[in-house]
Amino acid sequence: MAERVYPADSPPESGQFSGNFSSGEFPRKPVPPPSTYVIQVPKDQIYRIPPPENAHRLQYLSRKKSKRSTCRCCFCSILAAIFILIVLAGISLAVLYLIYRPEAPKYSVEGFTVSGINLTSSSPISPRFNVTVRSRNGNGKIGIYYEKGSTVDVYYNDVDLCNGALPVFYQPAKNVTFVKTALTGSKIQLTGGMRKEMRNEESKKTVPFKLKIKAPVKIKVGSVKTWTITVNVKCDVTVDKLTAPSRIVSRKCSHDVDLW
Repeated sequence: MAERVYPADSPPESGQFSGNFSSGEFPRKPVPPPSTYVIQVPKDQIYRIPPPENAHRLQYLSRKKSKRSTCRCCFCSILAAIFILIVLAGISLAVLYLIYRPEAPKYSVEGFTVSGINLTSSSPISPRFNVTVRSRNGNGKIGIYYEKGSTVDVYYNDVDLCNGALPVFYQPAKNVTFVKTALTGSKIQLTGGMRKEMRNEESKKTVPFKLKIKAPVKIKVGSVKTWTITVNVKCDVTVDKLTAPSRIVSRKCSHDVDLW
């Protein structure tokens, strides 16, 4: 087969290479057409260096991602610390409970005398009550501090007749304390229906009252005192008459505790 020869100033057609295959020479790289330029760019510049117009955007996104990661790590650390503290507090409370076996104090009304209630007149009354409350602390290693700020009220049909306060005192472990307090009311206006109802109940020797006590206390465990806890005591007390000395016919007390 005859070898085709191209002129020196004429490039080979597309897809053809210059060179002699029969002589064992390798083909040369194709020559680009006129007005064509080949620019070689290193790989690291293509994949790692953004164009100048996008460089500031890349820096902004990088800083934003770094801040998000830092905030996420801080948030996770705080949650972990809170969880650990809760677990440790729960374990401590469980250990204290097993060691001291705390039980709530028990309350009862031992004295309840009434005076100053005149049912024969429509004038306002100024009642007076002398109340004796029995508090029993059955805990073997826990004392109770009764703090200032307590309130004691006596109600009849949701009408607050008088009020007062408990004295400040400390009740040691395995102790029974009788607390006496004097309650007074002033210018309490009773309706005609309430006066009639109280006369009927007095004739039956069953006049009902409600005693409500709210006492802030602190618990002493060993040498440690707790924060202030509020004890709420509610008692239903029935007496035989509205003059001293009155006798308690029935009584029933319940209580609950506000820890915070």
